[in-house]
Amino acid sequence: MIKQMRILNLAVLILLLYACQSCRSGTGNEEIDNKGHLNYDLIANKLIERAALKSNENVLLVGSPGRFDPLITLLVEAINKSGSKYLGTISVNDTFPESWQTSFTKDTSGKNKNELRILFEIVDIGIMLPGATPADLPYGVLQEQLERGKGRTIHFHWTGAYDLNGRLLDMNNEKDLFYQRALLETDYGALATHQREFEEAMRNKIVRVTTPAGTDISFSIGKRPVTRQDGDASAEQATQARNLIDREVELPAGAVRVAPVEQTVNGTVAFPDAMWAGRMVTGLIMTFHNGKVVEIEATSGKDAVKTELADAGEAGKSFREFALGMNPMLMIPDIGTRWLPYYGYGAGVVRLSLGNNLELGGEVGGDYVRWNFFVDATVTVGDQVWVKDGNLIR
Repeated sequence: MIKQMRILNLAVLILLLYACQSCRSGTGNEEIDNKGHLNYDLIANKLIERAALKSNENVLLVGSPGRFDPLITLLVEAINKSGSKYLGTISVNDTFPESWQTSFTKDTSGKNKNELRILFEIVDIGIMLPGATPADLPYGVLQEQLERGKGRTIHFHWTGAYDLNGRLLDMNNEKDLFYQRALLETDYGALATHQREFEEAMRNKIVRVTTPAGTDISFSIGKRPVTRQDGDASAEQATQARNLIDREVELPAGAVRVAPVEQTVNGTVAFPDAMWAGRMVTGLIMTFHNGKVVEIEATSGKDAVKTELADAGEAGKSFREFALGMNPMLMIPDIGTRWLPYYGYGAGVVRLSLGNNLELGGEVGGDYVRWNFFVDATVTVGDQVWVKDGNLIR
């Protein structure tokens, strides 16, 4: 009997220890866990790991109050533990939790752009949390700092899911878990190596993109900077930055991005059916000459395309960017409804964009940017095929 009780007590102890460990490895908040099943501890650790904080670096968080609030508490603990200085968390909306406030953030209250520029001079790294966008004043000022070659940021979007026609989708539990897995399980070293090899391959060679629908466009990148979104947000990596985007490290990671030399962009792009100026357009094909749209054809909605491009000015008829997703953890799911994870950063997804490319080191100004996704493209660099029918093969 005594032996049986000892066995029972041991079993209870094991169960209690397992439950305690589960609480520590989970969110610690059942309500939040039910909403997204996110492990904020692991997410915070990964963000700090990719930031590679140094002792005495000044760290500023920018976000929107809501479901990611538990992440901020964990980030603050990790920042302080690293020996860096936590400056505070700035809210991008009218709600500003007292727990986010520090003497630094209180000084930012009510300040205009010029005043914030002065205050932000001490910021070494900013971590942009879900809800913060470049349209928000604090974020915009930090981007200006990046343009001046100072500091770095992590852009932790947690959005960017699209359908195959380029329509932005709402996040849900399925996408949350998908993004979390990509963030935590990406082989960042292998990703960086693969991206570096692709950049080297593009130098001094013609890049050609084709699709079954009729895309056949080619270009050269010359000496243009190639942004490798490999998830490295260290200060050492920032010293090699050549433009704003190099200093704004996105997590999850995955894309290689470049603004081709505008005068070398020639050929046709057959766009997926999508909304233009509020109308669905089908069978759209644009012809480019020296980086400019010179002809537009469409099965339906041609006038809508012309309206959108005319409203956009010179940027609307300018080729902006070539981007190739290279992260196998962000590939289009092959189960259920197909959708594009995280801005097309999955392996084999091509993005051909229109509009302003100054942040990438290009020459096109203006206020217009339009991304267009291609999931069945073939990408040839010189005589080497890197992507075949949407599959990254090299």
